[in-house]
Amino acid sequence: MSFLLRLSDKDRDHALAALVKRALGAELLEIEPIAPGLGNRRFFRLRLAKTAENKDEEQPTRLIARVEAEEDGDKRADGVAPEPPLEPLRHFLEQAGIPVPKRYGGDAELAVELLEDLGSTSLEAAVGTASRTLRAELYDEACALIPRLQQLEAPHPKLAAFERRLDRPLFESKAFRVVKWALPYWLGREPNPAECEVVRATFSLIADTCDSAPLRLSHRDLKAANIHLRHGAPKGQRLVMIDLQGAFMAPPEYDLVCLLRDNHVCLPIGDVMAQLETTRPRLPDAPEPELFDRRFTLLTLSRVAKDAAHYINAFTTAGDARYLDFLPTAREYLREASLRASGWDPVLQRYADLIESLREPEKQDSEGVP
Repeated sequence: MSFLLRLSDKDRDHALAALVKRALGAELLEIEPIAPGLGNRRFFRLRLAKTAENKDEEQPTRLIARVEAEEDGDKRADGVAPEPPLEPLRHFLEQAGIPVPKRYGGDAELAVELLEDLGSTSLEAAVGTASRTLRAELYDEACALIPRLQQLEAPHPKLAAFERRLDRPLFESKAFRVVKWALPYWLGREPNPAECEVVRATFSLIADTCDSAPLRLSHRDLKAANIHLRHGAPKGQRLVMIDLQGAFMAPPEYDLVCLLRDNHVCLPIGDVMAQLETTRPRLPDAPEPELFDRRFTLLTLSRVAKDAAHYINAFTTAGDARYLDFLPTAREYLREASLRASGWDPVLQRYADLIESLREPEKQDSEGVP
């Protein structure tokens, strides 16, 4: 855990104030904690005063303090390394013209980065109230980021992101979470050995398919919540990617799965197909349509199931019910993809049968009675 997170609130505030003073020569006026996600990392919105010596427009009046924390080792497969730090990947992407938050300083000992405050309007929030036309425009822009990211080649010396890859241990980790966390919740009982084996065999088959795919730099978690709108930016330059540190090498379809099969944003299937048709030929590898569709479908089965498992685990172990409302969408995505893939291999047919048998638990009242 970051040293900063071990401090009392008062000492934490003093440490952040001192960091802001060193980095920008500014006074820290206010600290606002930001609601965390499912990970251990924490964020604070900082409001700054302009100093008498520095009244120019370049000094921000708001920042985000990004505070690193150790990953939960129990949620990481054996042989899978922890995520690397944000820098120097953020700087590399910025220099390459990829839209990422600006950096204003940091402290390695405190494990804090001072980043541009992009506001609270994510793509997820924006499309919730957007017209169909605006929604299509924003997803056009978001999908256009993916070929730009995939065109990047490893620098010298190489960054950790280019050494990390979506490999078999990661697929095995995803299968483990689905078996241990998701199936008991959706089945209403512990899964039997045959059901566990169906999941493991399916994820092994997906790993086999990905073994022969070209690997390109991928954000790894390019869901709508991790794309923010920069206030006042012109069309085509509105979107900025955040939460970058997990980037790795993956098949060309991976980020498209994260974005277009996002459990938090249920896009009409027509919009999804239109974005795939437009984006596929723009990818550096320009996969053949049939192979592109197969990998997109199979990666949907693993990615969506893994995300759902995390939502379920947060609820069953910590009582965090914030993500339960996204489970029906996840189950429907899994149903659609598994039915599409069911004719490709007997293993996938069995997986489709398993998905079809899953049900949401009955709602319970405060006394636990259905």
